[in-house]
Amino acid sequence: MTGISTPTTLAQLVARSRRLGADRSVCNWGGGNTSAKADEIDFRGHPAPVLWVKGSGSDLATVTEASFTGLYLDDVLPLLERERMSDSEMVDYLAHCFYEPGRPRPSIETLLHGFLPFTHIDHTHADATNYFACAANGETLARECFGDALIWIPYRRPGFGLAREVALALRAHPHAQLVILAKHGLITWGATDEDCYTSTMRIITQARNFVEERIVHADRTAFGGFRISLLAADERRTIAAQVAPVLRGLVSAKQRQILRFEDGEDVLAFASSQDAPRLTTIGAACPDHLVHTKPWPLLVDWTPAQDVAALEEALRAGVAAYVEKYRRYLDDNAQQNLDPDAETPVLRASDAAADPHPRVILIPGAGLFTTGKDAAMADVSAQLYHRAMAVMRGAEACGGFISLSDVESYAVEYWPLEQYKLKLAPPEREFARNVVLVTGAAGGIGSAICRRVAQDGAHIVATDIDLAGAEQLASYLNQHVGNGRAVAVQMDVTNEASVQAAFMQAALAFGGLDVIVNNAGLASSAPIVETSLAMWNKNWNVLATGYFLVAREGFRLMQAQGRGGNLVFVASKNALVAGKNAAAYSTAKAAEAHLARCLAEEGGQFGIRVNTVNPDAVLAGSRIWDSSWRQERAATYGVAPDQLEEVYRKRTTLGVNILPEDIAEAVAFFASPTRSLKSTGNILNVDGGIAGAYPR
Repeated sequence: MTGISTPTTLAQLVARSRRLGADRSVCNWGGGNTSAKADEIDFRGHPAPVLWVKGSGSDLATVTEASFTGLYLDDVLPLLERERMSDSEMVDYLAHCFYEPGRPRPSIETLLHGFLPFTHIDHTHADATNYFACAANGETLARECFGDALIWIPYRRPGFGLAREVALALRAHPHAQLVILAKHGLITWGATDEDCYTSTMRIITQARNFVEERIVHADRTAFGGFRISLLAADERRTIAAQVAPVLRGLVSAKQRQILRFEDGEDVLAFASSQDAPRLTTIGAACPDHLVHTKPWPLLVDWTPAQDVAALEEALRAGVAAYVEKYRRYLDDNAQQNLDPDAETPVLRASDAAADPHPRVILIPGAGLFTTGKDAAMADVSAQLYHRAMAVMRGAEACGGFISLSDVESYAVEYWPLEQYKLKLAPPEREFARNVVLVTGAAGGIGSAICRRVAQDGAHIVATDIDLAGAEQLASYLNQHVGNGRAVAVQMDVTNEASVQAAFMQAALAFGGLDVIVNNAGLASSAPIVETSLAMWNKNWNVLATGYFLVAREGFRLMQAQGRGGNLVFVASKNALVAGKNAAAYSTAKAAEAHLARCLAEEGGQFGIRVNTVNPDAVLAGSRIWDSSWRQERAATYGVAPDQLEEVYRKRTTLGVNILPEDIAEAVAFFASPTRSLKSTGNILNVDGGIAGAYPR
């Protein structure tokens, strides 16, 4: 039963798992598990058979050796002789079987791997075999496809009972080559690592070819064909950007959500199809989907023949109806026994903390929105629904798509062992679930602000007239903070159309905004008699008009969201105490600061806070000090340009230069959803002790 001990057993298992996980049509995100058995040396120095199995909460596509748990097989196998075992008893028992302490908690389906008499085992949720598993006529067609090689197991929630049932079925049919778990997935095996992988892929290919041939012979358009016409690509993305803040506000009533929009061919074909109204009410295509997609999506009652206002109203009505339906589902199932193998029923009161809002929102003719606590989880919901659409298409050709009942769905969605996976996530950080747009993001202060809030969980829309600089920053953040956490958008704050387009891109990227940092900068200095009209207008256009345009679009978006918001203006000490030979700059900065106070007054009724940070001279990392401003300021103090930084250090009480990170910290305080929650219309000076930076 066990293989020859080699130091590569676990490494081979990791490599095989990654090969399977690389194809999402074979292995859903976070779903499925793999195992291998080998003789290892125990702590006494004696050989012992060990089961290596994927730990709970990891994804096959990205597993490492640390993702797997080793269990003494001689301790696991006696459990097969038991007739029943509760989930809690199973978890407690397996905790005593660890080969190496400190490994992850074993997978929910560990006993499935332990009980089967094969050295290498794959359990996947492949689309092709789930065509059968989720079809009304699935068992009959699966037997037609695989013959006596197949064992079919009616639906049962994963755990001890299912593992034992599969093992006993294989005892009765020792020549079987695969097991299909109804409404669930596939089990395959092999004597060697490569044999197992080859068997898995052969069976999946055989199932896919069988069903695809049926689809061709049936000559039936997928999902019954289109019931409405599709919008053009530019039009549907424009509409999606317009309604995204409304939708984000609706689904964020419990807690803020990040949105993802997709409009691929499969999405459009399904959302706009004749069969979508029926199929979207049936249920999930796999139990593993439930935590991320809920039992059903929301299909919005709207067609492209209607306008955007009608779509917004349809979203409001649709989300409200969905919430009511989901709450009924919770109430109807709250007292069911979530552990049928337990001697004493485990009852569960209605979960008041459950978020009743949809995770998948289909807009006919336009596309699909998914939600999540961050961009990664919104992407997971989207990935899983792509798999659901593929399974529905195949299952419809096999007699019609079926799913778990509401009772079965609830038992998985709120199963303590499934909920445990969610508890593995670390506590959310200060700016988690928040989307922050920063203007002038490519500069020293702007990039410091982006880095500061991103490291505490924010999603970033980095805007700048310098698109290459913004893209470089976004690339850095995605690499160091998390892929998909930042986007770069070109924005000229002096151009109304450019500002509006940038906000549309922000809405399309993450669904909306929670914080806007008005930071775009400009530095020009000259005595009044030498100040040209062009210089005056440039200062005013960037620092006053630009801040107005950004704030206006921000107010519009935040009011559409209906969840409040936060604006932080980065002004200057010159807004309070004018600088020498800086009439244009100081006047524009004063207007900027006063605009912020005006907006604080206006935004209160909408829950929008507006505060201002006043930096003094920030030399390090700031692009203005590479410009003519450095030359002009150096001339003012009668020093060479390369001596200017030392002059500013000497002017501070402690001789400390102000860094971009100092400004970023002040912005983070005002932008915080907790630390300054009851503060608006305020000004915070960051002056390093320089005389004149404070109001007097």
